[in-house]
Amino acid sequence: MADLDKLFRRLDELLDRVEGIVPRTAEWHTEPGFQAYRWTAAGLEGIREFDHVDKHELLHLERQQNLLFRNTAMFLDGRPANNALLWGARGTGKSSLIKAQLNEFEQQGLCIVEVPKAATEQLFDIIRALAADGRRFIIYLDDLSFEAQDDSYKALKACLEGSLQPQPDNVLIYATSNRRHLMPESMQDNLDSTMVDGQLHPSDAIEEKISLSDRFGLWLSFHPFTQEQYLAVVEQNLAARGLELGEEARLSAIRFATQRGSRSGRIAVQFAAYHESLLAEARVHIDGTPGN
Repeated sequence: MADLDKLFRRLDELLDRVEGIVPRTAEWHTEPGFQAYRWTAAGLEGIREFDHVDKHELLHLERQQNLLFRNTAMFLDGRPANNALLWGARGTGKSSLIKAQLNEFEQQGLCIVEVPKAATEQLFDIIRALAADGRRFIIYLDDLSFEAQDDSYKALKACLEGSLQPQPDNVLIYATSNRRHLMPESMQDNLDSTMVDGQLHPSDAIEEKISLSDRFGLWLSFHPFTQEQYLAVVEQNLAARGLELGEEARLSAIRFATQRGSRSGRIAVQFAAYHESLLAEARVHIDGTPGN
């Protein structure tokens, strides 16, 4: 009997040590009173002042805007809706279009949770917390991409489809990426493909990469602006600052984009700020006082 008591005491000591090493499963809850959240190491954190993006300010994105807004409206109505992948050239409005969802559907109760790529392995826990809340949430994964040796994409892949735990009806995933398939593509992938009886069989590497992006039901592509589209966005941003797009500003805007090797909405916004600062500096030199 004494030996048995000694055994139980040792087992208790061992359990105490194990509990000290293995972290307890965290229980995360959404703070009430917010509609925008970010995921941090401490859990879900409410964002009191989120970035209000007006859909009318997003020029030359009519097709993408109509499709994504329709998808979100169906989601809020409780009808079938798709997870969405917005991919394409940098600075072309992918992130802004997702932010515009919150501005447009705020009154209908939409909530958005911004999750960094580093936390994709915790998606099941995040989704579980959101499912228990009951409101309608979009998980926002910005600038998402995975390197060849990065296995964290498997958690996202399972959340989208393939897990025994289904995606709840009150959660959608919207992701942006510069890569169409979210993962790097190499020439070797194509060389490893084979022809069998006249049919092309993609390599396992290609199948693996495509299988992730295929799990998004809605694909929206974004392409670099033409020069005239770029200048139209420049003109809009200058007008918001009380400035005009004269010939000198037009040429300066073209040079600004050429130096950066890209024409996009982001470059247009940056030029407008740059141009306004130049004009303010010029006024200081002329009359010696800052002016607007």
